[in-house]
Amino acid sequence: MWLGIDIGTGGTRALLVDERGAVRGGYTAVHEDILMQRPLWAEQRPENWWDAAVAAIRGVLAETGVPGGAVKGIGLSGQMHGLVILDEAHRVIRPSLIWCDQRSQAQVDGVNRKLGREKILSYIANPVLTGFTLPKLLWVRDNEPRNFERVRKMLLPKDYVRFMLTGEFASEVSDASGTAVFDVVKRRWSYEMMDGLGLDREILPRCYESSEVTGAITREVAGITGLAAGTPVVGGGGDQASSAVGNGIVEEGIVSCTLGTSGVVFAHMEQVAYDPAGRVHTFCHAVRDKWHVMGVTQGAGLSLQWFRNRLAPGVEYDALMAEAAQSPAGAQGLFWLPYLMGERTPHLDAAARGGWIGLTASHTRADLIRSLIEGVCYSQRDCLEIIESLGVTVSSVRASGGGARSAFWRGLLASILDKRVVTLETQEGSAYGAALLALAGTGAYGGVPEVCRAAIRETESVEPGDAAGFYGKAHGIYQALYPALRPIYARIGGM
Repeated sequence: MWLGIDIGTGGTRALLVDERGAVRGGYTAVHEDILMQRPLWAEQRPENWWDAAVAAIRGVLAETGVPGGAVKGIGLSGQMHGLVILDEAHRVIRPSLIWCDQRSQAQVDGVNRKLGREKILSYIANPVLTGFTLPKLLWVRDNEPRNFERVRKMLLPKDYVRFMLTGEFASEVSDASGTAVFDVVKRRWSYEMMDGLGLDREILPRCYESSEVTGAITREVAGITGLAAGTPVVGGGGDQASSAVGNGIVEEGIVSCTLGTSGVVFAHMEQVAYDPAGRVHTFCHAVRDKWHVMGVTQGAGLSLQWFRNRLAPGVEYDALMAEAAQSPAGAQGLFWLPYLMGERTPHLDAAARGGWIGLTASHTRADLIRSLIEGVCYSQRDCLEIIESLGVTVSSVRASGGGARSAFWRGLLASILDKRVVTLETQEGSAYGAALLALAGTGAYGGVPEVCRAAIRETESVEPGDAAGFYGKAHGIYQALYPALRPIYARIGGM
């Protein structure tokens, strides 16, 4: 057996697979709510991730009846970009500023002034964004100097759990790519970035390829989880790279669309290439010596979650989808801008705000819900079009994540992207990818692509519907809304 552990935003999931990649069982431990003390702030306690990881490991072993000694390897996945800082005694200094925290625009501007945008692109193949790890560290330096003085190690969320499991300070190339201090082309930490900003290189962990062994379960951890001491832990991957492995996006021609809290369009690349405008991210893939490009919608599933929590409490998501299906294509001229946490692709604007445009007295709740789904799909089309402009061929899109469980959402996605949308036999995403990375690193396979070819099978597919032409025109209207509103966002941010 092989174990994949995914430290997500809402919870930690542990998943067991056999030597063929077949899922034997899974268990999820829910996290505490995100701490949002101010608009655009988002924090979580790393200690809570660890508690959830222990609960998830114990839970999956208990539910499947698999003894811990039968687990031959462990892979880790996790939410990207979060900042975990430890002191000299290896204690967490403060709650983690997580991926959707947008408070660090001043720090991004400072890095660009100090180093210059062109040099930054040459160092890390990406622009520095508020969502990335580096600006969060600089925010702590500028606003909490006493905390910053105590920093001895900087880790990403899954790598904090790795430290707790193994006692090793380690990361891997796919997750490190999203820190803004990693040379994506050379697959190493960018000391040029660290030195140029006066940051201590020693706070960085050792970096591995994703299927390499990074450490082993300690005796203490074995005692509290039921795993065997000495069980190897491989590098794993950031949640998007891991999800792509779980979806088989490890060779050219297939693209994935993951509809979770955020929405991500992800494509494999044999050779490194990046968008000069930085609208999409080029990162190291979890496949050795390969890369990937991805576009990100910050508020994908988050849009529907926000609507349900604030405006339809207690209503099941399936009921919301059924209601949305009662609204016609285009939701009677209503558009949703999914910028609840700023936006990455294609705008790179932390100040962007969400909202409905075109609302009239005749609109119904069904229109509101349908427009939410359509708005997220329009944003994902923005991502896909940029990726195709980089020379990536797209034959089909493999959908995963919570949104992809809805046949209604998948149908809208196919029509709005104007691509065939495919679902897979296993819908476990990041945790499954982490388990396959463990299998690739400690099992009888020659690498990640070989594991994926053996384990992953397509099931259902949906072609673009009759409304695809209509949605192509509607997408043009959607694209015109942000430029018109951008000056207003800046004024709102200054209030």
